[in-house]
Amino acid sequence: MKKIYKYFLFIFSLFSSLYCSQIPGLINYNEDDGLNSYYTYSISQDNKGFIWIGSDNGFFRFDGKDFVQYTKKNGLKNVDILACRPLSNGEIFIAPFLNDFAYLKNGKIINSDQNKELKKLQLQFKDNPIIFNIKDSMILYSSRNPQKIFIYKNEKVKSIPLYYQSKSKPDKVVGFGFESDPSLLFLSSPDKKIIAYNIFTKKETVCNLSLTEKEGILVDKKDFVIVQNGKKVDIYQLENQFYFRKIHSYTSEEDIYHISIDKDNRLWICLQKGGILFFNQDLHLRKKLPSPVKLLSDYIINGLLVDADHNIWMTTKNSGLFFIAEKFFKNYINLPVKNNSSYITAISDNGKDIFLGYNEAKGGIFHSNKITDITIEENRKLEHKGIFSKGNIIIFGLAKDVFIYNTITKTKKLIHEWNLKNIIPYTDHSVLFCVSDALVEYNFVKNTYSELVKERTYTALPYDRDSLFVGDFKDLFKFNIKTKKKTLFLGDYYFTDIKKLGSNLFVGATNLQGIVIFNNQKILHKVSEENGLITDQIKKIQVESPNVFWASSNSGLSRVEMKGNSFKIDNFTQTDGLPSNIVAGCVIRKDTIYVGTSKGLGIFSIKKLLTQQKFINKKVIINSVVIGGKEFFDLNEKLTGESPNNDVIFNLSFPDYASQGKIHYKYKIEGLNKSWYTGNSSKIIFNSLPPGKYIFKVFGIGYNGKQSHTSTDLSFEIKPKFWQTWWFTALLILFGGIIIFLIINLYFQKRRNKKVRELVYEKKIAELELQAIKAQINPHFIYNCLNSIQFLLYKKDYQETENYLDVFSQMIRKTLHYSEKTFMTIKDEAEYLSLYLNMEKLRLKDKFDYSITVSDKVNQEWTIPSLLIQPFVENAIKHGISGLKDRKGNIQILFDYADSVLCITIEDNGVGIQNIEGLPSKTNSFGVKLSQKRIETFKQLFKVDIHLEINNLSENNKQGTQIKIHIHNDEKTTNSLHHR
Repeated sequence: MKKIYKYFLFIFSLFSSLYCSQIPGLINYNEDDGLNSYYTYSISQDNKGFIWIGSDNGFFRFDGKDFVQYTKKNGLKNVDILACRPLSNGEIFIAPFLNDFAYLKNGKIINSDQNKELKKLQLQFKDNPIIFNIKDSMILYSSRNPQKIFIYKNEKVKSIPLYYQSKSKPDKVVGFGFESDPSLLFLSSPDKKIIAYNIFTKKETVCNLSLTEKEGILVDKKDFVIVQNGKKVDIYQLENQFYFRKIHSYTSEEDIYHISIDKDNRLWICLQKGGILFFNQDLHLRKKLPSPVKLLSDYIINGLLVDADHNIWMTTKNSGLFFIAEKFFKNYINLPVKNNSSYITAISDNGKDIFLGYNEAKGGIFHSNKITDITIEENRKLEHKGIFSKGNIIIFGLAKDVFIYNTITKTKKLIHEWNLKNIIPYTDHSVLFCVSDALVEYNFVKNTYSELVKERTYTALPYDRDSLFVGDFKDLFKFNIKTKKKTLFLGDYYFTDIKKLGSNLFVGATNLQGIVIFNNQKILHKVSEENGLITDQIKKIQVESPNVFWASSNSGLSRVEMKGNSFKIDNFTQTDGLPSNIVAGCVIRKDTIYVGTSKGLGIFSIKKLLTQQKFINKKVIINSVVIGGKEFFDLNEKLTGESPNNDVIFNLSFPDYASQGKIHYKYKIEGLNKSWYTGNSSKIIFNSLPPGKYIFKVFGIGYNGKQSHTSTDLSFEIKPKFWQTWWFTALLILFGGIIIFLIINLYFQKRRNKKVRELVYEKKIAELELQAIKAQINPHFIYNCLNSIQFLLYKKDYQETENYLDVFSQMIRKTLHYSEKTFMTIKDEAEYLSLYLNMEKLRLKDKFDYSITVSDKVNQEWTIPSLLIQPFVENAIKHGISGLKDRKGNIQILFDYADSVLCITIEDNGVGIQNIEGLPSKTNSFGVKLSQKRIETFKQLFKVDIHLEINNLSENNKQGTQIKIHIHNDEKTTNSLHHR
């Protein structure tokens, strides 16, 4: 049985959707759209723009794209929801059948188990109470014999007892809460008089209105009172609090189900057997009500809402929810043509009437605000490919047959069976037929035709006296009628239509490449989606003026205005009031455009179309934000998360109902990057956001690409863990720096220690080497002296030998003394050298003189390496002086100090270095070698800067050799060796 019921509902919804198409733009929301209930009760809209629907399967929130359902699993105790009323504080008060009251707050349903205050309401009403809301309060009272009025506000319930002064208690509440005085409770007394009762002062006032037994009353908050007696409706307006003035009356032809007054003060009457009557007049106007427009005759309407944008919503019994946007509704109500829902595939005019071709073998003539249908062929589903009209002649071009129709004689005639693609006006008496195998010229006066081109053609246009543009499915050609010559003009363009804009200026619609503007020589401009065109697949062109034309497509209608080399493009779709986005073509007459669509004929003022807003006067609603798994509904609180729980989800809505769910979002996060992103998901997810402060910006984009007038901005913060904070990073850098410093310091300390050890070892080695050198100097010196003594004895010069031995003994003592020391003073060095030179002078029989000079700049207490100079003096005597025969030798020793350098000069007037035989061996004598070795050892051991300089004086026109020993003195360091 259940399956049969579901099947019945499916068949019913199928046929109902077919019926709904008779009102262009009417939408039926049902299970397929997410509205999982066919039986819908009340409907309302909150301050944010959301639509709330009560049903027999819970209640729903609709944002224009998605239905969000709330049922038992969300916390409802009863899923038969009669009403869900939005309050100004954001709560939704829920009134189920059998009074299991609840409310929705921050996305969660609170029932009487969570809030015991609701139990105060649960047992107070035997029947379903009367409920209505004022701002953030919900008023509840019994419709019969009320004893108390209950007020729900901010999750609390309080009651106001009623104390009637009348002898007989009123038996019925007929209304409450007029805008003029919301404290008045209007009651019906047993004698049917209307009494105004002030719930605060308890004062009762008898009004001028009385009811009969059969009359019912509806009090509206806008000071309107509706009295219903069967099929008759009387409308009163409250004046001066207690006086009711009758302003309108209406008698229905059918039984009335219930009555509503919308936000624009217009009357709606729902009928018991189906349908709703709409009176297109503000009730404040004191003139006779117009004849009503009947809508949805096959549907029983439960509830009606005109929302903030003047869109129409209707809940039904067993048929879901109906919606029609304001523009569609206005067009339908104001359009004089009521039988206008056929699928139009071709449109034309003759300056007087509009001619329509349908997607079947029928056509229509629009004249004097009425469409007269013409049956061309019975029971044939052949769509129109084109229509041509002139005078009383109409040519209906079907897909496979072409007929001519006379509007005066009402006769039609088959011209030919062609596989037609297009009809093009040609001459005053002829047209061109583009068919599957030829381009045909047809003279509709003579009823003759001839083939011009024997190839498939899709469009054509004369551009010169004997020349045509001819287009096939891929190229555009130039064709000369006289010569029959066909020349390729524009390759790879599938033209669907071509029109002339001006002298040698043409505009062509293409199947895939937008619009092409050209002359008879070349392409001048291209207009495509990149320029703002609604689509690149254009079907027809209609010229408004030399600079303005309209392009029809399956995505809507585009108006293109040429401004030099730029274009101003306005796109129009269903959201702008078109009956459908599938547009076959249009006809323009002054300020009026007639648009043929798949859902009938649309008639618009061009000025009004162009003055429509280019943006949507709404903002995106952020329903909630999930940061790190925690969901925030109150967006006024501080929104923070913490790493590593740094995933952020934004749940969005953009309640632009005219877009019919075709909603996109354009968004970015300031602080993360500068790029904008676009998507159609209402859930925006950002994964693993780094710590920081951010601003989420989002625009809503409607069906026609229109954008919300401003962005919705929301600030939030991802806080770092302690290891992600700046101070931790600073400490980490500092600690790391210290570690690195210690490692580097330890490394260099090890290197220094190693170097010190190496220096110690080197110093020890140098000391050992120095000791060894000294050990070598002593025997060398003694050996030389003994050689001299032996020489004197050999000559038997005993007196000289005695003198020499005396000096030698002193030398031996001093040599032994100074050889044990590392340093000696300059004074001691001078004395030692003097003693040595005297000894050598004795040996050589005064062959030379000598002088030892110490400059006044030299401190004689300065110390120098011991026995450093003697080997060079000895070398000067042995190799420079001893061999002189032509002159007496002379040795000069000078101690001088300049520029922190002690310079010791040993100069002789001997033969010179170049005149010494066997120079390499001589200059590298054992004594000099030892001295050079000592110099290197001192450098290494004591870091003393000592340089040895040997000069041949013969190069400067002198005789002899000059030895200079430079000892650099650094008084700022511990390496100053020549200071005592």
